[in-house]
Amino acid sequence: MGKTTRVTIHPDFQIGDISPRLYGAFLEPIGTMVNGAMYNPKHPTADDKGFRRDFLEAIKATGLPAVRLPGGNFVSGWDWKDSIGPMSERKTRLDPAWKQYIPNDVGHDEYLTWAERTETEPLYTINLGTGDINDAMKIVEYTNHEGGSYWSDLRRENGHNSPYGVKTWYLGNEMDGPWQLGSWLFNPQGYGSLSNEVSKAIKMLDPNIETVVCASTSFVLPHYPDWDMEVLSRCYESVDYISLHHYHSAPPGDYAALLGGSSYFEDYINTVTALCDVVQTKYRSPKRLMLSFDEYGTFPQTPEPLNYGRGLHGILAPHYTFDKEKKFVRHDPDNMPARIFPGGDMLYALTSASTMLAFLRHADRVKIGCMTGGLRVLAATDRSNVWKHAAHYPFTQLMRYGRGVSLQVAVRGETFDIPGYAMNDTSQFYTQKDLPFIDTAAAYDADTGALSLFVINRDWEDDHTLEININAFGGYKLIEHIELYSDDMDAKNTYEDEKIKPSANSDAKLTDGKCTSRVKKLSWNVFRFEKT
Repeated sequence: MGKTTRVTIHPDFQIGDISPRLYGAFLEPIGTMVNGAMYNPKHPTADDKGFRRDFLEAIKATGLPAVRLPGGNFVSGWDWKDSIGPMSERKTRLDPAWKQYIPNDVGHDEYLTWAERTETEPLYTINLGTGDINDAMKIVEYTNHEGGSYWSDLRRENGHNSPYGVKTWYLGNEMDGPWQLGSWLFNPQGYGSLSNEVSKAIKMLDPNIETVVCASTSFVLPHYPDWDMEVLSRCYESVDYISLHHYHSAPPGDYAALLGGSSYFEDYINTVTALCDVVQTKYRSPKRLMLSFDEYGTFPQTPEPLNYGRGLHGILAPHYTFDKEKKFVRHDPDNMPARIFPGGDMLYALTSASTMLAFLRHADRVKIGCMTGGLRVLAATDRSNVWKHAAHYPFTQLMRYGRGVSLQVAVRGETFDIPGYAMNDTSQFYTQKDLPFIDTAAAYDADTGALSLFVINRDWEDDHTLEININAFGGYKLIEHIELYSDDMDAKNTYEDEKIKPSANSDAKLTDGKCTSRVKKLSWNVFRFEKT
């Protein structure tokens, strides 16, 4: 007997407005993402700044709304002042985070110029590891002030006459992590106080900006959520967002843990939202803090042996054990090695899309989302070419159709569980029960009358018959059912052969407010309706 899932959508059950910046990406100079993909002055398509136009135009064509840059762990050891001015005067530094030489040929101005040319909004991360309040004030003055001061005039001398107008500034990166230079792991009060003062100071320079403070890097860390509460209690009134990161992993072939990973993201969102609201109540403040989920990913990974009873030492030990054999690497952008996602394209397309659906289900509070690897998803590259990873399609379809207001979706169908499991000493995941095989979110644009339902069939064994009740949307017609599916979960798209791409499912039918269709196992689906 086949499996049937019933889905109901009603225009009155609204979650919140969908921010376009929910569909952003994250950029950090690790390996080839900057040196090779974004920048290669020897590439046949290189422009006057050395940017690869094939990659730049491919990103621009997607309509990417925002990109967080230039990192990442890299930022906590980077002095942006080394990266401005004539190339001949720039300083090459060591990046201790990723053991690489940073020649600063892609510097502060290049990052922001690249964002201008791709027509995407830059979300900028300030160094609050080895940096301080003075560095923060100088970078905002250089970037956003019109002119008439030392730093803003220096920007004009360096070739950018008008201000960049960067709106969103991150107050450090993962400042609770022991892996971070200048970590505030043991002093959340100090980081919260510093964030309060930095946010206050840079808003005095530019009152139009908004700031983002770090939460615990992940919910699996033992100091979460106490660390977050201590930080928020000292900067709540001066900041606008709290930054969340999470990388979810599961053993290869464990489809339940991989495709159900978005449930852990949702638990993380719910807890941090509650923390924000507790602090809001404590301050008796009318201000409501929003969430920025600006690093995320889900991927298969081989579990590591567990070392029982290590406690906090289990987190600290790997970051205080130094590899004497590992050498610093100097990257050649014209000789970039291949960097590929683990596993086939289809699995990454499903897991990344599932996380974005979780963000949509919390669109009232999650206003920024930046996918790690998002640029490679949108425009996969090697030394010569650019092509579309399978995950390009759900990502761009969400940008295009996930607009307006997020709607609650009622789902009735079969479920699955995720037994608790451990990947290593610190990444240990509790049991999840009764997760629906059919993973959904919906967007309704009242201005255009467009209704979009996004569906992932997370069932790794069976197709499902889907019954979608939109009877509350009177006078609507079905525009299309788009599906993305592959029989081969190891298949990868290449420049020569795009094996996985969307197609139309012509079996979908809408009758008397009920749409019926078949969704294949391990598939991505978009149902589009419009008012007649």
